[in-house]
Amino acid sequence: MTAPRLSIEELSAISLRDGDRPILRRVALSVGTGEVHGLVGESGAGKSTIAKAILGIIPSQVKVTGGRIGFEGRDLLSLSAAELRAVLGRDIALVPQDPSTALNPSRRIDAQMTDGLRLKRGLAMKEARLRARALLEEVQIRDPDRVLVSYPHQLSGGMRQRVLIAAAFGLEPKLVIADEPTTALDVTVQKQILRLIRSLQERHGTSVLFVSHDLGVVAKICDRVTVLYMGKVVEQGATVEVLAAPRHAYTKALLAANPRYDRPDTGLEPTPPELIAALRAEIAAFDANAGTGPRDG
Repeated sequence: MTAPRLSIEELSAISLRDGDRPILRRVALSVGTGEVHGLVGESGAGKSTIAKAILGIIPSQVKVTGGRIGFEGRDLLSLSAAELRAVLGRDIALVPQDPSTALNPSRRIDAQMTDGLRLKRGLAMKEARLRARALLEEVQIRDPDRVLVSYPHQLSGGMRQRVLIAAAFGLEPKLVIADEPTTALDVTVQKQILRLIRSLQERHGTSVLFVSHDLGVVAKICDRVTVLYMGKVVEQGATVEVLAAPRHAYTKALLAANPRYDRPDTGLEPTPPELIAALRAEIAAFDANAGTGPRDG
């Protein structure tokens, strides 16, 4: 068995703004080579904080207090700013949640795509532009020449997201972090984007950490899944197994609250108050047992 491409071990973090409140509680997960791993949970569960920790863009009011983020034998948390910049883009890329804010509204698409190709892959301008055009074709944009000279506001939401996906996978990274990349899209476009990400991932052998609040989306694209509640892993395993026979009550509640398109007559079930109380008691007990202790060194 090959070593995982990404290995998060005992990752803990606190919010300095909220009186050192724990927001990540000894999180452990791994993403194998060529695997799509889903990270799922409700808003505030800590999904985006984990993604930001990997990318080294944790906000100043959040402090990592323990753990390790291993990427191909190196701890990303121990790298200098210059060392991390060398890894980002080249080896780790991001597909952000909202394409309307991720793209610079004052620059044309070709300028935004060629920047990364020149900086991270060392291409000359002419080569970078040809590569950008080929990448747009790869993500099934029909008129790449028009898109390259367009500004973001001249493109639909789905096309902007395709541009971001092309830019991320085009750098040929080993790991792509997809942070809720379909949230701002309608259901039809969402389906197309999921197919596209999976197709590119398989073609390039890329590992993907797919962040989502939607188990229905995770079911369509992920090989394995980690379920978070209040910054703590409550369940983990093969997606098919977790969704078919969830072990944790919270995972069952997430599934019950998810729309079932194959069962339109089935109503959504809100999370029972008694389950929320039990989960909070579980978290309090975990914290009381020093589950989020300080980082060594």
